[in-house]
Amino acid sequence: MNPPSEAMQPTIHQEESAQIVPINRKSAKSSTSTKSIEAFGLKAPRKKGKNYVLDTNVLLHDPACLERFQENHICILVDVLAELDKFKSEQSERGANARRVHRKLTSIFAAGDIPTKGIATEGGGTIRLVVYDPASCPDNSEQLKQFYRIFPDRDRVDHRILAACFLIQQHNPGSYVALITKDINLQLKARAVQVGCEDYLNDKVDAREVSNYEVHRVEVDSAELHRFASSGSIDVEEDRRRGLSINEYVLLCCGDKQTIPARLQADGAFVRLNIPEVLKIPDGQSLKPLNLGQRCLIDALLNPDISLVTCYGHAGTGKTLVAVAAGLHEMFNRKYNGITVSRPVVSMGDQMGFLPGSLDEKMRPWLQPIHDALDLLMRPNVPLGPKRKQTKTTGVPAKKPYESLMEQGILEIEALCYIRGRSIPNRFFILDEAQQLTPQEAKTIVTRMSRDSKLVLVGDPAQIDNPYVDSRSNGLVYTRNRLKDQAFTAHIALNRGERSELAEAGAHLM
Repeated sequence: MNPPSEAMQPTIHQEESAQIVPINRKSAKSSTSTKSIEAFGLKAPRKKGKNYVLDTNVLLHDPACLERFQENHICILVDVLAELDKFKSEQSERGANARRVHRKLTSIFAAGDIPTKGIATEGGGTIRLVVYDPASCPDNSEQLKQFYRIFPDRDRVDHRILAACFLIQQHNPGSYVALITKDINLQLKARAVQVGCEDYLNDKVDAREVSNYEVHRVEVDSAELHRFASSGSIDVEEDRRRGLSINEYVLLCCGDKQTIPARLQADGAFVRLNIPEVLKIPDGQSLKPLNLGQRCLIDALLNPDISLVTCYGHAGTGKTLVAVAAGLHEMFNRKYNGITVSRPVVSMGDQMGFLPGSLDEKMRPWLQPIHDALDLLMRPNVPLGPKRKQTKTTGVPAKKPYESLMEQGILEIEALCYIRGRSIPNRFFILDEAQQLTPQEAKTIVTRMSRDSKLVLVGDPAQIDNPYVDSRSNGLVYTRNRLKDQAFTAHIALNRGERSELAEAGAHLM
């Protein structure tokens, strides 16, 4: 029998081909997984640089944060984009920031490149979108498997962000990966499962600037102190004023008992405080400073060369009352066309829901502390004790002294909701509870001030009700930190309560 021809013996070759098919499938599977990793943004465009995963609250807090990571890689999950979409229709600063982030990302990715592969930034880094899909990464690390057991709920955005951090870390061995968030609870979760986590610190001030309320002391000899007392001005060496800011208030000391308060001018000279004995308000009460801090505050409020005054002080130190009294004093002396007093609408505790009435009636509960200060200062001098009941002549209640000024537009008491777009010329503008502002809101207010206006920001950095800021990142401390050492700014810290012994004890002991 003749041997089979070559055309008749492909069997062995076919069997060999069939044996290596599984190897080809595995290779194809690995190739598909690699493509998914790259297509989902899990791998950085290059090894150099750190990988920072941004949480939603960071983008809402500072839309310009996309430009602040220099040569590093910014990762934004598509889940974060979905969360931003929930806020974009809000008519608030948070809604405006969400829209700014959307516009910024759209302009970055408008070049046509694939967003998940990374787009170069001006600082030398990259920004890319990341898609979290656990099915695309079957070879999960042991850390990620353990994370799934600890946090089985994969529908929560916080858990998806943490899982994405694990995946990015898994596919970028040797590179630093960190989650950037202002959510304290998410920071605790990240640390619990050993995910790198950092706070967004770009607009945070040094902790010492918030905690230090003491007046700086400058040592002088007796001859210098006497010369300052007689002339009202003195120059000292640069070494003795090192670390002081322009318009900072100090105590010139000769020993422990001889002290005189002074203010450091832009030319390096210390000058004496220029304040009246009392702040006189026509047909109202006169206010006399009760301590050194209040005297320094009044000096800054009455100084025409200082257009921005920031003031820290815990409850009962008189920061709002002194600011309003100085504003009324200047207005009645025709230094300004009017006075505006405002505060942010941020509540402490549970809200009461919608309030009935007109806009003024709705805002009255929020602005009541300002009405209380005005009522106290503009109340005519009347003897204390029970009053004789007077016969009603009309059903119209008597107007309060400041209400006629409000009707003339000289005095304004309003919330901050409608300040965007305004230009405020020749006004004495007081913003109470400024620690409730975000840095972006504080910038909006500062940029509203026109020529010949004075802006006064007062508040207590320790009393924060706004969930998006803290004692080191709120608008009050941010404004003071960014604008200090300017010739037109001054800062005062009040550390002595004057409301009552009870209020002072409560502020320190409770």
